[in-house]
Amino acid sequence: MSLKPSSNAKVPHFSQSPTLTVPESSIDMEPSMSDDVTARVLDEYIQDSRQSIREVARKVGVSSGTVASRLKEMEVAGVIRRYSAVLDYEKLGYELTAITEITVSDGKMIEVGEAIAKLSQTTGVYNVTGDADIMIVGKFRTRKELSDFTKMILTIPHVLRTKTHLVLNTMKEDFSSIP
Repeated sequence: MSLKPSSNAKVPHFSQSPTLTVPESSIDMEPSMSDDVTARVLDEYIQDSRQSIREVARKVGVSSGTVASRLKEMEVAGVIRRYSAVLDYEKLGYELTAITEITVSDGKMIEVGEAIAKLSQTTGVYNVTGDADIMIVGKFRTRKELSDFTKMILTIPHVLRTKTHLVLNTMKEDFSSIP
């Protein structure tokens, strides 16, 4: 079962609580987006995006119309990019999490990163500073899947080398909170 479909594929429905995906640029919100009501509405939906507009309005102390308009503003501004489920990968059989550093030649970080982002095992692909050019976070059921993935990465043009780290314990993995 592939958990990371291509960009045009439908995401399978899981019975886990959905959460909001908030971009890193949320700090640079437009002035009308940065008021207390909008922040409280956003916080409510970060906690549980299955709440009804009416329920959030009651908790925040504003009308349902205000909550609906604030949600729409955040969606249009790209603050809320999509609604999704938070998965427990281990319960789905993905026992291994690996973080892989990739060194790329000829300045082809974007091209290599885009190719890697299309792979179903990747849950994160980052262009970084330091000794490596790209960092990947991936989820795997077995060591063989991880091994095959690593070997396949090495066949991508301009990938010079990889260095894979196996996660022993996950202390925190939460992309729904605002720093």
